Amino acid sequence: MADLTTKAVRIAATAAHKLLKAFWFIRRPRTFGAHAIALTPGNRLILVRLRYAPGWRVPGGGRSEHEAPVEAALRELREEIGMTAHGEAKLARDFQEPTDFKRDTASLVIVRDVEYRPKSWNWEVEAVTETSLDALPQPMSEISARWIEAMRPLL
Repeated sequence: MADLTTKAVRIAATAAHKLLKAFWFIRRPRTFGAHAIALTPGNRLILVRLRYAPGWRVPGGGRSEHEAPVEAALRELREEIGMTAHGEAKLARDFQEPTDFKRDTASLVIVRDVEYRPKSWNWEVEAVTETSLDALPQPMSEISARWIEAMRPLL
């Protein structure tokens, strides 16, 4: 039964995401996001796999224009991976991304010494993994792979 529920949620989330993309295609909204290069105390990278989008990616999501990028990234880590503690969290860079037909400013935050306890079930996140920076799992989200590569000198 749980497998059937998971499949139903994946189908519904994918359909909702496609409807949003159609809306964004027409409107071309200005959006803001916050994403985390989250590193464990052992310097392993934490990645998530979403139910509605292919590939492994850095945790993150939308934020209001007035929400601080670091606070938004920490909120996303609590929501997506169940973060319980962290060390230094620092804004690394803003990227201008034409993601899903949006004019998006994506703020990338490096968060060190992340401790977490993944939730047993999350409607958005299908899986959480830790990996070496030198052995990223496949398939990777193209944007996340590009962001990780751009931040590599700071990690």
